[in-house]
Amino acid sequence: MFFTVPTLLTWGRILAIPLVVGVFYLDIEAPTRNLIATVLFVAVALTDWLDGYLARKLNQTSAFGAFLDPVADKFLICAALLILLQLDRVNALVAFVIIGREIAISALREWMAQIGASRSVAVHMLGKVKTAVQMVAIPFLLYDGALFGVIDTRIWGTGLIYAAAVLTIWSMVYYLRKALPEIRAKVR
Repeated sequence: MFFTVPTLLTWGRILAIPLVVGVFYLDIEAPTRNLIATVLFVAVALTDWLDGYLARKLNQTSAFGAFLDPVADKFLICAALLILLQLDRVNALVAFVIIGREIAISALREWMAQIGASRSVAVHMLGKVKTAVQMVAIPFLLYDGALFGVIDTRIWGTGLIYAAAVLTIWSMVYYLRKALPEIRAKVR
């Protein structure tokens, strides 16, 4: 099921990442750049929910889609964090924790699949909450202004990205603990 509607939406999410990043290289005023990048990011992030909904609704779930969807999320989040790091809107340690966790858990899942224990590191609600918090924090940080003239998005975005970093560590510990019995059995 390489060319289903949900999979095409996921591919679209991946292909849209250079647009989100590229906005910051345009020769336009910073507030306009921020607004365009925020709108693009939110639109692209919403396809994460939409592709999952459509996959279930149209009965078009597939192993390939289950693989590609989190990859698209990781690409989008990592690209946005790198831009935010360059713009000095996110702490380097926070970006490192989030990106490092994504790499570590992806590697863990790959290894667990190779040893036939992928169920022990299946997606958990904690990982979904972590992703949701990241997907809310990042647009606030991309916007970097007063939303509706009232909400300081830098303050809200910073608080949320720190919460996301805590959830990132917590979910990593959760997945490592779930995998530990399988790891111990294979190492012996």
